[in-house]
Amino acid sequence: MPEGDTVHRTAKRLADALVGHEVTRFDIRVPRSATADLRGEEVVAVVPRGKHLLERIGGWTLHSHLKMEGRWDLYRPGQRWGGPAHAVRAVVGTAQAVTVGFDLALVEVLPTADEERIVGHLGPDPLAEDWDAAEAARRLGADSRAAHVALLDQRNVAGFGNEYANEMLFVRGIPPTRPATEIDAAGLLDVGVRMIRANLSRPARTFTGDARPGRRTWVYRREGKPCRRCGATILGGSLGATATSERNVFWCPECQSP
Repeated sequence: MPEGDTVHRTAKRLADALVGHEVTRFDIRVPRSATADLRGEEVVAVVPRGKHLLERIGGWTLHSHLKMEGRWDLYRPGQRWGGPAHAVRAVVGTAQAVTVGFDLALVEVLPTADEERIVGHLGPDPLAEDWDAAEAARRLGADSRAAHVALLDQRNVAGFGNEYANEMLFVRGIPPTRPATEIDAAGLLDVGVRMIRANLSRPARTFTGDARPGRRTWVYRREGKPCRRCGATILGGSLGATATSERNVFWCPECQSP
């Protein structure tokens, strides 16, 4: 599942392949930006912002969001693509490389000067150079909703998704339903920052320190299994700001007791 660390790795991979080169192929397969043509422009930067990806090309930005299933693949010119044509949402190519976006939930071409319109609402990004821990803790700690819901609100802090929210709350011993106004927001974010930064360089996302398959998480997707710390049975449920935004939650009833 793409989260902030996935987006940052994707941005680096695309930047290494594209930045400084002229666009020779530009194909957007969504109605809103289908007529955009940036061929002949130079790729200036590829910037991650929370879960958003901003490819700056000339004076324009190709904005994409991976959501649950999206990905950007990198190919040599002429190489066969590793996904179905009907899933392609965007193609950006140069003489050296071709990048293909599959199953992207959001694709839009807009003037780079207008980027704030799409990412200006986001909270601090723990993987950004300008990470503001105090501001992130202030926003999170002022949210009266369940801590799990507040963590997933990208207006509080940008980049943490459902897997991180579950694992962070377990490590800090916080029930997912406890209001964020009643938790140590700074302490919770400190754990999350260390987790997501460590995972940037790992081949597989790991929270327990054990990278073996099936041993990487404390509670995420472990409903009905014994807690790795105390042996109690991991519980599962769902939480969300609305009925349509509910996410799966997992917790230990002993290690995260109310």
